[in-house]
Amino acid sequence: MKRKLQDFLDSVLRYGVYIQLMSSFTIGKLAKSASVGVETVRFYERKGLIKRPSKSGSGFRQYEADDALRIRFIKRAQELGCTLREVKELLELNATRRTTCSDYTVRIERKLAEIDGKIKDLQRMKRALNEILASCEDNPATRNAESSIVSRTAARCLNKTNER
Repeated sequence: MKRKLQDFLDSVLRYGVYIQLMSSFTIGKLAKSASVGVETVRFYERKGLIKRPSKSGSGFRQYEADDALRIRFIKRAQELGCTLREVKELLELNATRRTTCSDYTVRIERKLAEIDGKIKDLQRMKRALNEILASCEDNPATRNAESSIVSRTAARCLNKTNER
């Protein structure tokens, strides 16, 4: 019981998630407690992100409270831009007792490089949109604004691909 209480407190403090201290959940209760749909739970099972649960004597799948925490983690990681493949790697690393910081470092550095690339792309996009906006503000009565905007945007996209 002490371990379950500790897990419960960790879930509240770490994830802001209140999970009932139950020994098991049906799929519907698990989905509700993790704020996802039943199909999402099934999808994560098929992808190997959560383990296939055992079935009770009545034939219902029985999930653990840890599964709800795991689903919450998966959803949050996705919100932060991680792919399901990356999430699975992190979960597998976490499950291995021999995992060290260097195991995480490679993945973190790769993700940081990806984020930096996205930031540069967004900054280019912002500059292009600001130039188009300034052009429209300077000449609000321009009839061919739409074709001008399209041609400028296309030119910017072509320049972007040539820069890479």
